[in-house]
Amino acid sequence: MNNKLYKLDYSSPLGVIEIAGTAEAVYSILFKDENSIERKLRDDTPEVLKNCYTQLDEYFKGTRQDFNLPYILEGTDFQKTVWNALTQIPFAKTGSYKDIAVSIGNEKAVRAVGSANGKNKLSIIVPCHRIVGSNGTLTGYAGGLWRKEWLLEHEKAFAKK
Repeated sequence: MNNKLYKLDYSSPLGVIEIAGTAEAVYSILFKDENSIERKLRDDTPEVLKNCYTQLDEYFKGTRQDFNLPYILEGTDFQKTVWNALTQIPFAKTGSYKDIAVSIGNEKAVRAVGSANGKNKLSIIVPCHRIVGSNGTLTGYAGGLWRKEWLLEHEKAFAKK
């Protein structure tokens, strides 16, 4: 197994997104603070990263609502449980920390769910942006609240009627 880490930059409407992974799976999809593309698609870019790039592009164009690619969740068992629960929130829908805590059978773990949510390294495909406050207000987002708001509005605009 090749454990070499590859990186690829995707220019999204919200700025540059860095995709990182091996030839087998994606490890992270994170917004970058700078707007320059450093790592472009190349002939030797692993297929899994090219596929992620294509799926993100389709998402931003409004033609993809679900992601289908191999990825690795790096974290504690609890964090992985939370992140897997996030993937169950449908496109253009939202949930709260409490909803996730209840769904994983640990309704008192609301703060721990919030902490795990903030440590998600697979932006968009593990949709932590779909978590809002229990009163419906926007809550923290590692990529910035303006990005979270944009992603939620984008999904509403392309949701299947």
